[in-house]
Amino acid sequence: VQLQASGGGLLQAGGSLRLSCASSGLAFIHSAMGWFRQAPGKEREFAAAISWRNIITRYADPVKGRFTISRDNAENTVYLNMGSLKPEDTAVYYCAADSKVSSGIVRRSTQAYDYWGKGTQVTVSS
Repeated sequence: VQLQASGGGLLQAGGSLRLSCASSGLAFIHSAMGWFRQAPGKEREFAAAISWRNIITRYADPVKGRFTISRDNAENTVYLNMGSLKPEDTAVYYCAADSKVSSGIVRRSTQAYDYWGKGTQVTVSS
């Protein structure tokens, strides 16, 4: 299984960015997908997740209303649209797959996700 995240970059506060995560070797359509982030010196934290069938999405409070997660099951890709970016959004963003979860359930814990991509850096300047 491979998860390849892309789309990170350096931008100013208030800007927007779209992250993509392409998967291969994964039963993508039967996996919940999540985005996590890790800022320097901090633990990896949950940002957003989406269930199998685009039915349920969940967001961490700091990104709610600014980030949108979506998925294209035909392309085996999950996206994270990030808007109104703030310096505190600066982090390495990781996509992850939860291949054991039941349909309609989304989990926030890093321990629930069994496959991880390498991450893409997002840096927001003030």
